[in-house]
Formats: sequence, C-alpha cells, structure tokens
Amino acid sequence: MTREYLKKASLTSASGASDVHDTVVGILSDIENGGDAKALEYATKFDRYDGDIMLSQEAIDAACALVPEKLKADIRFAHDNVKRFAELQKGTVADVEMEISPGYVAGQKAIPVDAAGCYVPGGRYSHIASAIMTVTTAKVAGCKHITACSPPRPDVGVAPAIVYAAHICGADKILAMGGVQGVAAMTYGLFDLPKANIIVGPGNQFVAEAKRILFGRVGIDMIAGPTDSLILADKDADAHIVATDLVSQAEHGYNSPVWLVTDDRALAEKVMAIVPDLIADLPELNRENAFAAWRDYAEVIVCKDRVDMAACSDEYAPEHLTVQASDLDWWLDNLTCYGSLFLGEETTVSYGDKASGTNHVLPTSGAAGYTGGLSVHKYMKIVTWQRATQEASKDVAIATARISRLEGMEGHARAADVRLAKYFPTENFDLSADD
Repeated sequence: MTREYLKKASLTSASGASDVHDTVVGILSDIENGGDAKALEYATKFDRYDGDIMLSQEAIDAACALVPEKLKADIRFAHDNVKRFAELQKGTVADVEMEISPGYVAGQKAIPVDAAGCYVPGGRYSHIASAIMTVTTAKVAGCKHITACSPPRPDVGVAPAIVYAAHICGADKILAMGGVQGVAAMTYGLFDLPKANIIVGPGNQFVAEAKRILFGRVGIDMIAGPTDSLILADKDADAHIVATDLVSQAEHGYNSPVWLVTDDRALAEKVMAIVPDLIADLPELNRENAFAAWRDYAEVIVCKDRVDMAACSDEYAPEHLTVQASDLDWWLDNLTCYGSLFLGEETTVSYGDKASGTNHVLPTSGAAGYTGGLSVHKYMKIVTWQRATQEASKDVAIATARISRLEGMEGHARAADVRLAKYFPTENFDLSADD
C-alpha cells in the first residue's frame, strides 16, 4: 500500500531560507578585525541596546530579584532534573586502558573542554529553558569557564529569568549580546572572555550560519534549522491530545514542520478537523506562527501498518518524535532516527523542552539520521594514550616499518627503524615492503 498524504507540505524547512552567508561572513570579519569596539557597534545596531555588555554581580543580583519566587522554584526544579540526567550521561564515559599485547598499554581519557559559550535565544520568546539545558550540561561536564550569551532587549537588557537560570546553573559570565556579534564575542574571546572551545545552543538563521562558518576554528553542538516534530499515533490515540501536541510545536515559528503519521484514517481526519480551532485559540504571535507552519509545512500521512509507520518516521528523522500508540516497547526497539523520543500520552515534547531532564538542543532537518542532541559528552574530548616497554614495541615497530614503506612513507618507517636499532642492536630485521 502506498502511503497516503491527507495533507502534503507545500514547503520544507529549507524553503525560503535566506542566503545569509555573505552577511554573516562580513560581520564576523569586521568583529575579528575590530574587536570589542566593532562588536559593540553591531550590538547597538542590531540589539538596539547600549547598556552594560558584561553583567556585573550587582546586575545579576538585581535581575534575579525581579524573578517571581514561583518561577524561581520551577527553574530550580528543571535545573535539578537536567543536572541529574547529565550526571547520568557523564557516568557512561570512563577513563579506560587495556594491554594490547604484553607490555604495550593503550587507553582513553575523557577531558572536558576549558571554555564553553552557551547561546540563549531571547528574541520572540525568552528561552529560559535553553539557559538551563546548555549551561547545566557544560557545568556537569567540568568546563572551567562557561559564558552565557543572550540578546538584550532595548532599555531592558537580558530577560531576568534567563539571567537567573544562567546564574544558578553555573555560568561564570553573562554576556548581554545577541546574534552573530554574540557568537563572535565568545569565539574570539572579546570583553576579556577566554576564547570558547565550543559554542552551543539554538538561535536564528544568522546564529546558525555563524556557527557553521566558525566550525573547525571552534567546536559546535550542531547546525540547527527550524524545529520539527513528528507524532506516531494509532487508532487508540486521543485525537485532541495529538492535535494539541502538533500545535504546541508549530507555534515555534512559521517554518517549523509538524507531521502526523498514523495507520488510522479516521484518527487522521479527526486531528485535522481539530487543529484549526486550537490554533485560532492561541495568543496572536503564537497563532500567526502556528497557522503558517500548519498551512505550509505540516503533513498528515496514513500508512499501512506500524512497520511502515516506523519506516516512514525513520525516513523523516525528526528532531522530536512522539509515540501515542500501543506496545511502546516495540516502538522503542524499532525506531532508530530521532533527536529525542517521547513514549506514550503521559509525556510530551513540551516536557522535554522545559523541565523533564533530557536536553532540548536537538538535531533538526533530518540530522537525527546521523547525530544525537546536546549532551554532557559534547563538551568532552575523548582522547587516547599509549605506552610500551622496549620489548613490547618490537612487533609494532616491525609492522609499522613495513606498512609505512608499502605506503611510500619512508620517514614513518625510519621512526620505527631507529628504535629497533637502539633497543635490539644485535638483531636483524626484515623491514622492507617486498615479499
């Protein structure tokens, strides 16, 4: 049976993406050459903010005092969950060693990067949760210095709740600067910051392009496009909850794809009938975003059975994947391509986005086919080491010399030759590449 599209997207996440490359290259070059002064110039232009760029402890305390106690408690709750999950992740990486052969030992070490730059969006919405997700994981990883960077609002500065979240999660510095100039400041080590070893966190197309251009010079978590979500639902799913979950993710932005994949046509039709009313009931900005996303990017697909549903989902490789279907263990065992998986009606992407503990910085635009999301591991370098006795090095040296000569790399071969000559002066070795 061919999959039936009850609703087909007219656009994809790549459609209409502006070519911002040249603009971003120019800004990065200007700031690298012009330093702090040029970054401040762009901050004035784009952020329309001329207050303090680096928040003092006094400014942090003042911002924290503006956050209601109930919200502070919620932020602490989310921080605790994210912290404990990150600690669990860190426990899966161990320093290990093994004896490759008698006397020849090799091992690995997990070493956190020194400096992390965490970008926290603050434009359309104040992404409090992004501060929690990025700063907490960097802190658990063991980074020596963490900068949280967020766009300030004119005459206001960074949203107080973002300041509070970044502060309690462990940020060493909080930078009131947005967009490309914020990413550049952390990468280049402006305003007396250490140069970041890695830049993480979501952002708009300019932030994403800056990270793309700077990758290699600095590590990044991923290059993220518009957020996307897919729901797998069977005949037993609650159509109202399915529709609500789709709309909750469509509100992210006008180009945020949401997809429903089901083997029950009646459920699909019911969900499609419910969605417009749910969108109409949202606040204005959220409504405009969700309406455009549903109109242009959403899809509703009817499959033959759950095997085909799982295959369809894996082809889309969604950032967020929700299963509202029976036999959740089957889905857990058979789904392979997703950023984060939400099993059952009792959980939802919104939980993961805000407070349940797993990270919400995730691969988009099909990237879940080859990578996972932000985790404590992203801040850590897995490096290797080795040591050997002279006797243990003999067989490795012989093999190295022969392989190197076969490859035509005589210098490599001689690095092995000199050790054999020094350690075993009375022995003769066949070190040629010939039979």
